[in-house]
Amino acid sequence: MTFGFAPSSAASSSSSTSTASANRLLEPAEWAAAGIPLLRNPREVVSGLHARHRPRPATAVVAVLDPDERLLASASFTRRQAPADGWMFRNALLSQLRRVIPHDLRRRTPVRTAVLLYCRDGDARWTEEDGAWMWGLRDACTLHGLRCGSYITLTRDGWQVLGEGRGGRRPNADSSPEPFALSEAPPPLPRTGGAASEVLRRAAAR
Repeated sequence: MTFGFAPSSAASSSSSTSTASANRLLEPAEWAAAGIPLLRNPREVVSGLHARHRPRPATAVVAVLDPDERLLASASFTRRQAPADGWMFRNALLSQLRRVIPHDLRRRTPVRTAVLLYCRDGDARWTEEDGAWMWGLRDACTLHGLRCGSYITLTRDGWQVLGEGRGGRRPNADSSPEPFALSEAPPPLPRTGGAASEVLRRAAAR
């Protein structure tokens, strides 16, 4: 598999990057070798998240899918203007995951998968910023008891599942939402009491 490379816009804004920060990213070969589960229908996932969150450049959308790739919860936020750092990205993703869905740390094997859609400027080639998001997603999933899923970029050229070579022209960073949305899992059975019950109720209502 062949990957293109481009300088990171975040990295170029800084005159130097610390060794620690540089180590908190994943190269495309490392990501491809990590056994990330493939999406059965990536275009449906991308189109659904695009319709739900309408991301613009510097917007990250993290979503949790059930084993049938139905949406359980999702959240979007704007990336801070700072040098790309996987540790900072990990903390931001973990904060959003904790806000929208309970963890699965008690399970021996994760059954739910988190995917990340990042809308940015530039083309579809891998950047160091992408590598930092990959590192952050993988670490956040480990800390929340989830499977690490696909990392997807959304640019003005279209969308691309990095490490897989799958992509398309629409949706893109400039396009309007398409008329269909990502299918959602049925709401959980009623539960009584507890913070987790309230989080599940809010996640199902999204």
